[in-house]
Amino acid sequence: MKTLLNAMIISFAMYSKIPMPRVEWSKENMKYSMCFFPAVGMVIGLLVTGWGWAGGRVAMTPAFYTAVMILIPVFVTGGLHLDGLLDTADAMSSYQPRERRLEILKDSNSGAFAVITCVCYFVLDYGVWTEIKGEALLVLALGFVLSRSLSGLSVVSFRCARNTGLAVAFAEPAQKKTVQAVMAVHIAAVAVLMCLISVPLAAAALAAAACVFGYYRYMSYTHFGGITGDLAGFFLQVCELGMALAVVAVGLVLG
Repeated sequence: MKTLLNAMIISFAMYSKIPMPRVEWSKENMKYSMCFFPAVGMVIGLLVTGWGWAGGRVAMTPAFYTAVMILIPVFVTGGLHLDGLLDTADAMSSYQPRERRLEILKDSNSGAFAVITCVCYFVLDYGVWTEIKGEALLVLALGFVLSRSLSGLSVVSFRCARNTGLAVAFAEPAQKKTVQAVMAVHIAAVAVLMCLISVPLAAAALAAAACVFGYYRYMSYTHFGGITGDLAGFFLQVCELGMALAVVAVGLVLG
């Protein structure tokens, strides 16, 4: 029980800015830590749902409501996954050999393409979330759990691009079969809950997530030789935006 509690603390300490007590980051404590990664998504989903509820009962401008909505994940995570998206944008836009792209991923400096990607991402994210309400909001709140379940699954299932880094730090000590089983349960549970809310919107979100997941593996293996922590962050951010776009598109078609 203590090992599981420590694993949860490590997961929240790494993947969120929520204050956590100190624990030793030992292999014993980290072997189940990825199992709790989706729990960070649950926190974000609850906050998003709560803010959506408040937006329907408190007088506020649509601009302020949407701005806070899209920043909730950034506040909770501290922009950890967004950093991965921007580093990946710089690496992919360099058109350099694999080794150089991996070096760019580790570079703490932001290039022009990272800045352009960040601006475009939030402009599009803002536009999409202005259209989200009701059932779509509930489906996408669950999407924060789904994206982290898939990301966690990739960490313990995909090949790592190098022998060091965040992905390796969590992949090596993990009880891979256990983590894979837990992630599969998370994914199945989220899919069922989404379908209970709205089958068409659930199908849109799940299809978008599956497509981005497939592209993430292809892109990582083709251009980097495997995944890294930055690439996992790239996947998570693109997955969440992709699900939102798909849900809004289906919602508009259904009227």
